[in-house]
Parts: sequence; structure tokens; C-alpha cells
Amino acid sequence: MRKKVVRHGIVAAGAAGATAAALLASTASAAPASTRTDTAKPTVVLVHGGFADASASWNGVIKQLQNDGDQVVAPANPLRGLPTDVPYLASVLKSVKGPIILAGHSYGGAVITNAAAGNPNVKALVYVAAFVPDKGEKLGELINKYPGTEIPDAVNAVPFPNQDGSTGSDLYLKADKFRSAFAADLPVSVTNVMQAAQRPFSASSFSDATEAAAWHTIPSWGVVATSDKAIPPALQRFEYQRANARGTVEVSGASHSVMISHPGAVTRLIERADRGTR
Repeated sequence: MRKKVVRHGIVAAGAAGATAAALLASTASAAPASTRTDTAKPTVVLVHGGFADASASWNGVIKQLQNDGDQVVAPANPLRGLPTDVPYLASVLKSVKGPIILAGHSYGGAVITNAAAGNPNVKALVYVAAFVPDKGEKLGELINKYPGTEIPDAVNAVPFPNQDGSTGSDLYLKADKFRSAFAADLPVSVTNVMQAAQRPFSASSFSDATEAAAWHTIPSWGVVATSDKAIPPALQRFEYQRANARGTVEVSGASHSVMISHPGAVTRLIERADRGTR
């Protein structure tokens, strides 16, 4: 049976035990618009999140965008924490000529939120089952704002040496927890490979404070994965409402890896964001 993808001009936020509130008209945004006066096709920059890499995360979306004639860049996110990952992505963005549509999945949402600030070429932010922090916020606090995340109980911490001699901690998803927490709507044969090839994710990423929030000045769009066990759907809805997202898509039954299981829905929202900034 095909899973239902529901597009929303209005979405509802809430969590178990909380009162649902009406949110967000897709045609309105209180954030100042990053306007487009050019007709050039943008470059779509795709930023993956923790426990993953660019190819496993974005291959399906990349193929569809390229088939539609879009230029695409999917850089490797270092996953060393915001003080390292943000300036790295900012340098990648500065190397791209012309307008940019910038998309981030999961922790990648926090990275693009910081890295896009002050870059006039970034015309739209697309959040895919993502963190959308405000200035001063920490992901470790956001992820517990609503119930439903399985990540804290699914990770193993592995110490590693920092260059300054201190000890950091890398997070890996446990083999028996990976599929449930991260990709429950994908075949076991696929998630077994994803689990074996997962990239370490610095635990400091959850305690780093956001220093800039580009969604205050750049229009945003959001994908809600309704069966997400990593970032609760209620948190995604809250974040997108707060960012005055111009449009959201709810993908029914989708796991945290929604861009892998439903690349078409994600691609269409990216292209919608492009049209919305012209």
C-alpha cells in the first residue's frame, strides 16, 4: 500500500497530553523575505545529519533534482559539533556561484540554520525532519521538548582524543536500535547496511549553543515525518511554525529517514521552495 503524503498550508502542533493548536498558513511569513530578482536556476545544497553520510541520505533526492535539470551539491558534514561544522559549511556555500536553495536533514538543520546567516545567496531553507534551533538554544534541550525520541536510549558513546589532548565522545546508534530509531520504514536489508556504515556523531553537537538563526531572515519550508522516532513530529511542527515556514509537507508513516523512503516528497518541496523565492 502506498503511504499517503499530505501537503499542508496549515499544520497542527502538539504532543501526547498537550492541547493541539492551530498553526501556520503557508502563504504567509512574518520573517523578512530573501527576495529573488534573477531567473537563474539555483544550486541545491543538501546537508546530511548525524549517523549518516551524503550519499546514503540524499541519493534519491539528488537523482530526481538532476533529472529536473538542477545543479546539486551534497557536501560531507564533518559531524564534529557546531563550532567545526558551521564554518565548514559556510565555506562551501561561499564557493557556490549564484542563488542557493539550502536543505538540511536532522542535525543538518541546525548546521544550515547557523551557516546560512549573512549569506545573501541563500534564498530558501528547507528543513527535512530537522532541528531548527533559535539563537542560544541547544539540541539536547530541544530534542526533549516533546516526548517520543528514542535516540538517548539507542546510542553508544565511544571516547576519542581531541587535538588539544582532551577527550571527546562519539555517538553511534546500537545495531539493535538503529532501524527503530532512525529508519523504521526502510527494508531491514537497507538499514543493516546503513547501520554498519554509520558515521560517528560528536556528542558535543547536543550541547553546542546556536549562535545565529538564519530562518529569521531567510524564508523556510519544512518536511514533517509523522512516524519519526528520532526528532518527535511535534517538535518538527513547533519549529516550523516558529520559523514562520511558508509551507510544510507531512509524510504519513515516514521515519526519520524520510528523504530516503520518500525522495519524491522531499524533492517536490525543494522545488516548491525555489518557485516561492522567485
